[in-house]
Amino acid sequence: MVSLVTLLKLILLKFMSYLYLAIAIVAEVIATSALKASKEFQEWLPSLIAVIGYCASFYFMTLAMRQLSIGVVYASWSGLGIVLVASVGYFYYNEPLNMATIIGMLLIIAGVLIMNLCSNGTTG
Repeated sequence: MVSLVTLLKLILLKFMSYLYLAIAIVAEVIATSALKASKEFQEWLPSLIAVIGYCASFYFMTLAMRQLSIGVVYASWSGLGIVLVASVGYFYYNEPLNMATIIGMLLIIAGVLIMNLCSNGTTG
């Protein structure tokens, strides 16, 4: 039988893994948004934000992989990153979203949810 303390530790580890994954996703979205603003690395501040953002994103992604499987981490990181970057493009850069794009984003979200809810999603 698992003790309450052990169960709480496991819950905390899983929570921290998803927190690291969320930080990795946000860092990647910031980096990609800054990459567009860098104007092909002609603007130094957005270029620096992009490089730092990608480094932070990969670092936190590796922390998430301590407890979560690589498939779940990468599907969540890339899938939610796509949806969030497209949203930034729409709201900040005035890039249009057509119906096919919106349906595609909804399918990506559904896939990420299925992978997270229906797979074991843990390492080893």
